[in-house]
Amino acid sequence: MTDTVKLNAADKDLDLKVLHGSVGPDVIDIRKLYAQTGMFTYDPGFTSTASCDSAITYIDGDEGVLLHRGYPIGQLAEQSSFMEVCHLLLNGELPTKDELDKFTYTISRHTMLHEQLATFYRGFRRDAHPMAIMCGVVGALSAFYQDSADITDPQQRMIASHRLIAKMPTIAAMAYKYSIGQPFMHPKNELSYTGNFLRMTFGVPAEEYVVDPVIEKAMDRIFILHADHEQNASTSTVRLAGSSGANPFACIAAGIACLWGPAHGGANEAALNMLREIGTVDRIPEYIARAKDKNDPFRLMGFGHRVYKNYDPRATVMQQTVREVFAAMKVSDPVFDVALKLEEMALSDPYFIEKKLFPNVDFYSGVILSAIGFPTTMFTALFALARTVGWVAQWNEMIADPEQKIGRPRQLYTGPTQRDYVPLDARS
Repeated sequence: MTDTVKLNAADKDLDLKVLHGSVGPDVIDIRKLYAQTGMFTYDPGFTSTASCDSAITYIDGDEGVLLHRGYPIGQLAEQSSFMEVCHLLLNGELPTKDELDKFTYTISRHTMLHEQLATFYRGFRRDAHPMAIMCGVVGALSAFYQDSADITDPQQRMIASHRLIAKMPTIAAMAYKYSIGQPFMHPKNELSYTGNFLRMTFGVPAEEYVVDPVIEKAMDRIFILHADHEQNASTSTVRLAGSSGANPFACIAAGIACLWGPAHGGANEAALNMLREIGTVDRIPEYIARAKDKNDPFRLMGFGHRVYKNYDPRATVMQQTVREVFAAMKVSDPVFDVALKLEEMALSDPYFIEKKLFPNVDFYSGVILSAIGFPTTMFTALFALARTVGWVAQWNEMIADPEQKIGRPRQLYTGPTQRDYVPLDARS
């Protein structure tokens, strides 16, 4: 295997290094390309550019593979817990029982918010979107926890990481409670991470809230399936913000803002809305025909993925989880029937097979969250809650990287060339 590739550019013959990862495509090192040739590369969306090296998550979109620190996502979702996955992403290894107990204890002791932040919530309009509230509140954390904002101190970085993971369920639950006019519920340390979140979201002070183990397991799986996904748009945003030396709370707030976009974190809401629009199984052929019509703007949401060109491995787990939740809650929802039949018909249709449009994680997650009782406005907030651990793991990895530099993408300039200023009274 060659360790260099030859490039002829600007009348120069260059030998560019080829870097090899532990698995996946090799990359061509072009860091000195501009210095040697005066030229940049052009890659809108950075779809063919490796912006960093990372040991956290690996995706093979062609084969439908997703690994966290080497462990397949299916195994983690079926056999692990979200707290275990958090420890794995942050520290590189699955914890021993003692390590997990210590980690869980640490997280549970950071779940409360500073009491003045309750006043901060009341500054928002009652109908504010939960993601707008989360952006503001997470960014404001840096004003309350200045003792863990020194990014040069590994201990402070870890404390900030623990705080963000621990407080995000409280922040999300408070955003929901505020929107419906119910009192905030304080965390309860004896509950699990996921059980605590469910109680803070759906519990009320007037009566004891009993966590349903099936719902708790389903939410834990959803959190695991969304914990990290390599260098996606929001993770890249966190890394780019962090490359300037910004405090971790500001970086995660930036990630939340990016995730809010409908092309990223809002896809599960769009998929659920589509299933509701279809309504009944007998209307599916009509919508499949529309999806194939180039002149029809309708698209099947929840199918296909920017990276996966095979079945999204997270969707397999999610489909089973939907069945368990609906059985436990004795829910009969035509939306679920539509989802199952639409998947069956699409997977057997040559058009979708040829274009490799397979169901992704968003196809089922919205159906589950709706059945549990979450309004669609909370879907992306739950995504942000789960993805926080991935963001902080990626941020920690970037800060500790000795080759880390401030992000500075280049451009292909297409505007006017230099011209002289014309006084206002001389312009026609």
